[in-house]
Amino acid sequence: MAASPAPSSASPSVEIYTWRFCPFCMRAKALLDRKGVAYTEYGIDGDDAARAAMADRADGRTSLPQIFIADRGIGGCDELHALERTGRLDPLLQGA
Repeated sequence: MAASPAPSSASPSVEIYTWRFCPFCMRAKALLDRKGVAYTEYGIDGDDAARAAMADRADGRTSLPQIFIADRGIGGCDELHALERTGRLDPLLQGA
């Protein structure tokens, strides 16, 4: 099996807010990992201020994970997998 290509410097940033033992967070990260996507993870377990900041950024959504691609909130695990199923995730990750 060929190794995934390293993300290019032109790739949009991917950020994910998580809790350590959240199964949906684990599924979302597993998909990103399988695709070879570099991402910044913010573990916000027990950090009310970080969760409030995430909610502000996510238009009031407080469920986890919250995922941002190129500073645009795409939602959580279900939305990430829906983008993958419909072929719309790769263009987002490539900045198209």
